[in-house]
Amino acid sequence: MSDVMDNFNWLYGKPECQGRIKVQPEHFVVNENLGFDFAGTGEHFMVKIRKTGENTKYVVNELAKACGVKSRDVSWAGLKDRHAVTEQWLSVHLPGKPDPDLTQFVAEHPGVEVLETARHDKKLRPGDLIGNWFQLRLTELDKPQDVIDRLEQIKLQGVPNYFGEQRFGHHGNNVVKARAWGNDEFRVRDKSKRSFYLSAARSWLFNMVLSSRIEQGLVNTVMAGDWLLGESEHCVAESVTPELEAKVTCGELAITAPMMGDNALPTTAEAEAMEMAVVEQEPLLLKLIRDNRMRHERRSLLLKPQQMEWLQDGDDVVVSFALPAGCFATAVVRELMIERELEDGDHANFDQ
Repeated sequence: MSDVMDNFNWLYGKPECQGRIKVQPEHFVVNENLGFDFAGTGEHFMVKIRKTGENTKYVVNELAKACGVKSRDVSWAGLKDRHAVTEQWLSVHLPGKPDPDLTQFVAEHPGVEVLETARHDKKLRPGDLIGNWFQLRLTELDKPQDVIDRLEQIKLQGVPNYFGEQRFGHHGNNVVKARAWGNDEFRVRDKSKRSFYLSAARSWLFNMVLSSRIEQGLVNTVMAGDWLLGESEHCVAESVTPELEAKVTCGELAITAPMMGDNALPTTAEAEAMEMAVVEQEPLLLKLIRDNRMRHERRSLLLKPQQMEWLQDGDDVVVSFALPAGCFATAVVRELMIERELEDGDHANFDQ
């Protein structure tokens, strides 16, 4: 991984083990979990694919040709990594038309398999999934036992819920551009670029606050004024009580950090002061977010992988886990090992 993430602290200290990931696509497996059933009828032809070494948008364009529609008529719940083996659903808008024969499509694209098809009454939209299941093979580990020890800690306590480096662009370029835009050095009219830069700005500030709490030993400690989030309740910690601390410890409530917007923070007291002291270190990113009227949101500080299992295979470790939508497998890998540079000085590319 690139040095962009070196700006942020590790929860368990910087790993001692070096290794490789994604030497082959089969070393990074991702299976999508939509979390709902299809209607069985409707205008949308649903196609579950397994792709190897292919970009989601490329497959979308090719599937559109095979179905005789425009690319905009094919949609997805989430973009998936190119340098991997991934399973996901795509939806094709085919009102009044029969299910197309995809035999030729599969024959012409050896990196793509069609696993299932169905019909549904709604199109897939970005975010229409509850999470992803990952299986990663970490290879050429010089200290595999260190990775195993860290996995034991992660299973119990989780990892920092950082946005991964892919959110920030190559060498953090999206953050650089966001600062320049915030400084009125240029205008951004392209919708996709606006989205990339604004997302990078908010994610960077979130990572900064999270990293600061790790540095201060406060990632598991409730501060006065913290905004606590749970499945059935949320609240401000007006005071730090044993009851609140117990709910955080058992996972009923989660300590959060800001996805900054133009409205006031819901935190108060010490927590608000700490968050503002951190984000104000990036005045151009803060100005950009406010100028574009982004709305404030909250995100949990910690990410606890589910269904976590692993096995050691010589100097390799194979680990599998499930993560909610919007969370990054790179946040887990980052706490396990330092990625060894490839011979050309580049790094394995995460672009999911």
